[in-house]
Amino acid sequence: MAEHDVIELLMAQHGRIRDLFDEVEQAPPDKVGEAFERLTRLLSVHETAEEEIVHPYARRKLDNGQGLVADRLAEENKAKRLLLDLHKAGVDDPRFWEGLAELRTAVTAHARSEERYEFAKLRARTSVAERRTMAAAVRAAESMAPTRPHPGTESMTKNVLMGTPMAIMDRARDMLRKALGKR
Repeated sequence: MAEHDVIELLMAQHGRIRDLFDEVEQAPPDKVGEAFERLTRLLSVHETAEEEIVHPYARRKLDNGQGLVADRLAEENKAKRLLLDLHKAGVDDPRFWEGLAELRTAVTAHARSEERYEFAKLRARTSVAERRTMAAAVRAAESMAPTRPHPGTESMTKNVLMGTPMAIMDRARDMLRKALGKR
């Protein structure tokens, strides 16, 4: 059931994100950029899917859903800004490792808050069928999500309106860079 339950799916992704932070930190110097690209991509698509599917559902379904989700969106915006700054500066920037540590702290705290507050309440107040439906919707949202951070798009409406064009641009940029052998 884990692969079909939205909470288990997102918690598994939280684990993969932690693993990718480790991978970036342990990578040899010539592989840091590639590892950081994988981390950037997963963080970007993961947060977009949560913003489009999970948070709006939690807002409607949970007591104090508005406040709970507002707190998570503020955390996501902070993490997106940190990730964007790191991405713009590049892995060769002298402040990269300090910035990566700050990003890891922010992302870890955010994931812990989601798991403890939002996910626990969703699990208690949703049916298996609802969580399976949301898991399928999350996978669909991730397949069309931008692969780079775009701070300021932390709402479902903004993600739907702006996310698709940004995703197309991000994915085209990814393909061009890959074809040109660039990071």
